[in-house]
Amino acid sequence: MGKTIDQLHIGDRADISKTIAESDIYLYAGITGDFNPAHVNEEYAKGTFFKTRIAHGMLVSGLISAVLANQLPGPGTIYIRQELDFKAPVRMGDTITASVEVIEKDVEKNRILMRTVCTNQNGETVIAGQALLSPPKLAKTA
Repeated sequence: MGKTIDQLHIGDRADISKTIAESDIYLYAGITGDFNPAHVNEEYAKGTFFKTRIAHGMLVSGLISAVLANQLPGPGTIYIRQELDFKAPVRMGDTITASVEVIEKDVEKNRILMRTVCTNQNGETVIAGQALLSPPKLAKTA
């Protein structure tokens, strides 16, 4: 199980990194049905503001979920709300680091507010936001 509310402290942090591959974009498109040509059609994408295909914003933000589910607070965490601001595009080959940080605790309600940020290999913020979570509770014994 992940960390309980009593084990979490303001300022606790965790992160993961992943290089976004072309296959990630196509797999995400196939799973979600989001075949926006900005993601899957290079000829179309050349005519856009970005001049090339970009990753789905929700694919990249999924890295935040991975940190929350696997590291901090970790397994057993319930995701309640996520706010996202998409700041910059993510292109194939970009290495994204998703970072989370505890910024508020509500012990009575068993809620944690986390700052959530994704940055690229150049340190540029590509996604910024906040997540509200319910960390796991200790299992009650009979």
